[in-house]
Amino acid sequence: MDTANQQSSGMRWARWSAVLIVLAIGGAAFVLSFAALRDLAVMAHTPTRLAWLFPVIVDGTIIQATIAVLALADSDERTFFTRVLVAGATVSIGGNIAHALVSGHGVLAAILAVIAPAALLVDTHGLAVLLRTRNTAAPTPTSIAAAVEPDSADDPAPDVAPVVSAPAPALAPMHTFHTPPRTVAPLLPVAVPIPTGGN
Repeated sequence: MDTANQQSSGMRWARWSAVLIVLAIGGAAFVLSFAALRDLAVMAHTPTRLAWLFPVIVDGTIIQATIAVLALADSDERTFFTRVLVAGATVSIGGNIAHALVSGHGVLAAILAVIAPAALLVDTHGLAVLLRTRNTAAPTPTSIAAAVEPDSADDPAPDVAPVVSAPAPALAPMHTFHTPPRTVAPLLPVAVPIPTGGN
């Protein structure tokens, strides 16, 4: 296996590993955040049977934005979804901190509540970087041409017979036919008979 194939397989392995890590962290963050945000909604006097909708809205937005950021890794349009992802994660982090403090679990619980959503943001960005590098790992025509062409500074010019172009054949002169001008007879006065009134 040559070096290019090893690098390509290594890049694929790194991307798939990053995908699995993001999925695992995203699932863990969703479960922990779901429980905390649901309890926070109940504390805010949301009916218990509807409290689950709040974490679905917040974390569902995060999941949708995460998928969009990964799918648009090579596009400038990912900027919008990156902002949505950051906003959703901020709401989730704030909700988890508020839940920890309102529940009386203290500052340590609030700090722990930040870790999962923050890690999701960091890992998602790392995966997007890996996906953007998938085209740069493949050799480009320019790099292939540079590898094939000899370096003129190191290698002497090969002995190649110069290409000599044959001279263009001379064209035969064009014959022009010259006819002498025709002589014109001089104009002479002509007597015109004038009718008279005689018989």
